[in-house]
Amino acid sequence: MLATLNRLQNCLDATRQFDFLAPPLLRLYLVPVLWMAGSRKLQHMDATISWFGDVENGLGLPFPELLAWLATLTEIGGALLLLIGLAVRWISIPLIITMLVAIFAVHWPYGWPVIADPSSLFANERVTASADKLARARSILQEHGNYEWLTSSGRLVILNNGIEWAATYLLMLLALFFTGAGRWVSVDYWLAQRYRTV
Repeated sequence: MLATLNRLQNCLDATRQFDFLAPPLLRLYLVPVLWMAGSRKLQHMDATISWFGDVENGLGLPFPELLAWLATLTEIGGALLLLIGLAVRWISIPLIITMLVAIFAVHWPYGWPVIADPSSLFANERVTASADKLARARSILQEHGNYEWLTSSGRLVILNNGIEWAATYLLMLLALFFTGAGRWVSVDYWLAQRYRTV
């Protein structure tokens, strides 16, 4: 039995020759996420700055113009650097900070789930209360709207806006910070091959 387990472990260990695939896949997953977030902020920069500084209905951060521009440029620049695999460990630092701000300043009050699912393990009172609202919305739309057309692209849901996605992106960025851009498919790798001396 032990010999069989050892052979299976050896087969599993042989897959390590492909460990260079994980970092670029993480990078490529994050590129459109960061690009869209940064581009949206840039397109509506006045509103972004206002939201960053608004104490009642926004983030209430000091120096909102500076921080809005830093967040925007970090996301757009980060997307470009991750795409080609340049300075990945360095850009991960401000991106991690951006995700931490998003988690604690924006999403934290809403709990874990992004989509309100009352059957979720992490459903809070807000999520649980969404079940009645969603049922009522379905009823109204089925009675007064074209429900089949409205739901033909996906089911009707309520956005909870919890930390789930921001936390996931944070973990991906932490992995990139510790592993780097990856072998073979990053500018970082080829620059290190050419210029780094140990």
